[in-house]
Amino acid sequence: MATPFLDRDLRVIPIDAYIDPPQPRARAIITHGHSDHARSGHGAVLATPDTIAIMKVRYGEDCAGQFQPLEFNTPLQVDDVTITLVPAGHILGSAQVVMEHRGQRAVFTGDYKRLPDRTAQPFELAECDLFITEATFGLPVFQHPRPLDEMARLLRSVAAFPERSHVIGSYALGKAQRVIALLRDAGWDAPIYLHGAMIR
Repeated sequence: MATPFLDRDLRVIPIDAYIDPPQPRARAIITHGHSDHARSGHGAVLATPDTIAIMKVRYGEDCAGQFQPLEFNTPLQVDDVTITLVPAGHILGSAQVVMEHRGQRAVFTGDYKRLPDRTAQPFELAECDLFITEATFGLPVFQHPRPLDEMARLLRSVAAFPERSHVIGSYALGKAQRVIALLRDAGWDAPIYLHGAMIR
């Protein structure tokens, strides 16, 4: 049996790097720019260029000691571990982390979305021996309606009640952009107003 090279804290043991660590680490691999995955204070950050740009906007240019951008599907050899970032489809720049070490291949998905979304690079399936996934909505009880059906429902309400404001709550990063894109795809061409907190 092969020796594990990833521990329960998502530390890539041979290179002492942590995936999406909740506290500052000397080396961090960041899957995407949401604040439950990307935090400031790391010594060195490896992430996609889009994720690095998001981190700098959200936390400041100096939110990490140094940044190493890694394009999708570009293997990076760090000692005897090969790291490749593969699109996760969650938000702009979101990545799955593919790690190869001594014949083992592990994938940490981070947050991912398999549905088409023009605001994020499309999800790509990565083959592996070990699969570690986020499962926020993994239970069968979660049955999400089709996005375009929801947009049609919203637009029917807007047409039926034109004198009323229609407020849509969403995360500022990722979800807001997706809702705007879906509304445009559904034919809404009138202005869409954002709360000031959504701008940054």
